[in-house]
Amino acid sequence: MIISIAAETSLKPKAIVLNITKDPSTLQYITQIHQRKPLVPVKLTLDLGGRFLWVDCRSGYDTYKTIRCRTPECSLVQTNTCENDKICFVYPDNPVPDYPLQTSLNLAQDVVSLPALISTTSNSITSVTIPKFLFACGSPYLAQGLASGVEGIAGLGRSRLGLPIQLASTFNLPRKFSLCLASSNNNGGGFVFFGQPPKLDVYKSLTYTPLLVNPVSTSTGHAIEGEKSVDYFIGLKSIKVNNVAVPLNASLLVFDSMGNGGTRLSTAKRYTVLLTPIYNAVVGEFVKAMSELKVPRVAAVGQFGACFNSTYIASTEVGPDVPVIDLVLESVYWRLYGANSMVQVGKDVMCLGFIDEGVVDDGNFTNRATTSIVIGGHQLEDNLLQFDIANNRLGFSSSLLSKSTQTTCSNIHSRLVHA
Repeated sequence: MIISIAAETSLKPKAIVLNITKDPSTLQYITQIHQRKPLVPVKLTLDLGGRFLWVDCRSGYDTYKTIRCRTPECSLVQTNTCENDKICFVYPDNPVPDYPLQTSLNLAQDVVSLPALISTTSNSITSVTIPKFLFACGSPYLAQGLASGVEGIAGLGRSRLGLPIQLASTFNLPRKFSLCLASSNNNGGGFVFFGQPPKLDVYKSLTYTPLLVNPVSTSTGHAIEGEKSVDYFIGLKSIKVNNVAVPLNASLLVFDSMGNGGTRLSTAKRYTVLLTPIYNAVVGEFVKAMSELKVPRVAAVGQFGACFNSTYIASTEVGPDVPVIDLVLESVYWRLYGANSMVQVGKDVMCLGFIDEGVVDDGNFTNRATTSIVIGGHQLEDNLLQFDIANNRLGFSSSLLSKSTQTTCSNIHSRLVHA
């Protein structure tokens, strides 16, 4: 069931385009919309697996309309709590803190204005207004850990109230979106592009792999039995370091009967997180390859366990000259070069940007499944990703810095809106 939400414009946008910048303090990916009456700018942290858009409704915000139970709007949210005709309560969550937050608050609607592309052959940007955009109310408690000035989260998950599907329904757009996270805020940063992709050559070079649906929720918030995950999973088969296969327990790469396992993409995680057996195997092979290159290993720094003396590491157009890491998928692979695998943490220290999640707790009693590999934002930067929800497939470029494309997400964004 999808509700058609009329948009106050005679124009028919080909796409909605949101700018994404990287907060230098928290490393969160930030976008901005205009909301309320009169319209005001609202900054939001991007959450690739978020179920909906939520904003803090407790800070002088009173122009929204509360959605009640037993309405078509409330029925769109599987995880709602209703009693007769009272307020429709939903469960927004914040996956950013080390201990994710969630609470129950009301579903609401209000005016939202977004930048839109009217043609895929030009860069003509205008604003379109949705008078009754559905979102969840948040609270100051829920907003803990968000970047300064941020009032909520923009959820891109494949739920009926996530931005991709709600915008596709409103404007009759294809159920797909492109995501390009910039490593810096030069030229305006990166972008998320909902709808028909622009006619740029870089889209022609995308490699495609299936998007998988985990039958069990992986949300950090309240989940109910039988709720499917709205996160984006890919079918990772193996990992290679410098073309050497890393010995992995294959059962961790697929979903078990409880939804545990698999590989998903995340913008809420700063860096890639792996279960301990996978982490140890990948780091062990990477350290071995670095040793063969005569690069000295140094003490661990914070969450990073594999760190090296960066004075021994040369620079290339794709970042530090270190062993490549291949994520082997179904008949294709996604290559991580140094720009995506390494993190400069000090004057002469560089670390592999992978983090040990720890061993799964067998006593986990929640309805939420545990993912074996979560590919974080740093590993996604300067990679063009196209999430085709309608056809359950992911298009990816691998690093845009490579010789085949030699560009960045910032440069593509600049061409889209400034050329």
